[in-house]
Amino acid sequence: MNSYKNPLEERYSSEEMLYNFSPNNKFRNWRKLWIALAEIEKDLGLDISDEQIAQLKANADNIDYEKAAGYEKKFRHDVMAHVHTYGDDAPLAKGIIHLGATSAFVGDNTDLIQIRDGLLILRKHLVNVIKDLSDFAIRYKDLPTLGFTHYQPAQLTTVGKRATLWLQSLILDFEELEFFIETLRFRGVKGTTGTAASFLELFNGDYSKVKHLDQELSKRFGFDKVFGVSGQTYDRKIDAKVMALLSNIAQSAHKFTNDLRLLQNLKEIEEPFEKNQIGSSAMAYKRNPMRSERIGALAKFVMSLSSSSAMVAATQWFERTLDDSANKRLTIPQSFLAVDAILLIWNNIMNGIVVYENRIQKHIMEELPFMATEYIIMEEVKAGGDRQEIHEIIRVHSMEASRKVKEDGKENDLLERILNDSSLKMDKSKLMEVLDPKNFIGFAPIQTEEFIHNEVQPILDKYADLIGLKADLKV
Repeated sequence: MNSYKNPLEERYSSEEMLYNFSPNNKFRNWRKLWIALAEIEKDLGLDISDEQIAQLKANADNIDYEKAAGYEKKFRHDVMAHVHTYGDDAPLAKGIIHLGATSAFVGDNTDLIQIRDGLLILRKHLVNVIKDLSDFAIRYKDLPTLGFTHYQPAQLTTVGKRATLWLQSLILDFEELEFFIETLRFRGVKGTTGTAASFLELFNGDYSKVKHLDQELSKRFGFDKVFGVSGQTYDRKIDAKVMALLSNIAQSAHKFTNDLRLLQNLKEIEEPFEKNQIGSSAMAYKRNPMRSERIGALAKFVMSLSSSSAMVAATQWFERTLDDSANKRLTIPQSFLAVDAILLIWNNIMNGIVVYENRIQKHIMEELPFMATEYIIMEEVKAGGDRQEIHEIIRVHSMEASRKVKEDGKENDLLERILNDSSLKMDKSKLMEVLDPKNFIGFAPIQTEEFIHNEVQPILDKYADLIGLKADLKV
């Protein structure tokens, strides 16, 4: 307990994402890259024996981290520390490990593998949140609720239609994530400044062999495409773009939790609250939206980190500088871990979200009479009334009803006032029929159904095998 521990590891992120960015996964990928490099170089005619490759493979997972740390302290170079550690484990192959490569061969290619695999994990989580929101939207597509603009009561919408707005943001993020996965390229083998000069020497000027090495290596690690050009490193715009994508997901999540926290204050919709959960150490009655607040906290963190990667991309010099390295070690894994946690918490919320329909109806009826005034004016004109005179009568009644609600704390009595006003000629028996909230929700149910059918269901059908996540909180 005397050393700092990252809360993302201890409190929030999944074991799956933690492993993806773990030292073990990172350095095992380094060794896989060295093995693949040696195998392909051998196939292309370099003097590498089967015994050397066999020894590399036999020791692929035999990583002495204490020894590697000692080498790094000596060399001040992490890649060479692991080259020597691997060479000690596989002495027959010591002379051909990392042949022709530069540090970015293992560093950058592994970063791209981890980014790709991290996005695949997030895709699974996203699909499940999309499924949760889709089910919620369909379930409540016909349930009227007050709409808000400027956080002031506006025309009615439905609970389900509002959920499609949360979904719309996530669908945009999902489409961006899909595009990123499909178009992400491997760095491959490029040499110290991107010219592959070392491989020119190894293959006696045979550029076709260098191309084959580049493409074959990329395929072995699941990449269909490889960067055609690079400096020593892949373009740091890739990092900036993936961080922007993660920021976008965080933005969508934060927007959802803003709305949910406001709705929880209105006592219309609540996130789950467990039997033994405590909202406040002082106020025993409190039901604080801690899940939503946790998402908001993590989302702010992710959004703040995206600017850091943008600055790294903007300030790289020529073929490379090392002032990206420490930044990347911090920002990229932590952003993935935080978004991983955000989506798991979101899934947890949706699996226990509570809707209080009677409370929603009560709020509607507090505001609906004001929304019906335009209809009343039109009906009075049809019955022979003067539009301007009717408008003034309704305005006076509305202002007085509003005053009583705000100043006296009374119920909205606008309808009662109108029903009892003998100067109004409309058929007042129709008034209560008109005040069915479903007459004020426009095409919300149809819009919800169409959106789910056209935009959401194709995603759910395509990734049906990913659906079924029921996330729990670590703490």
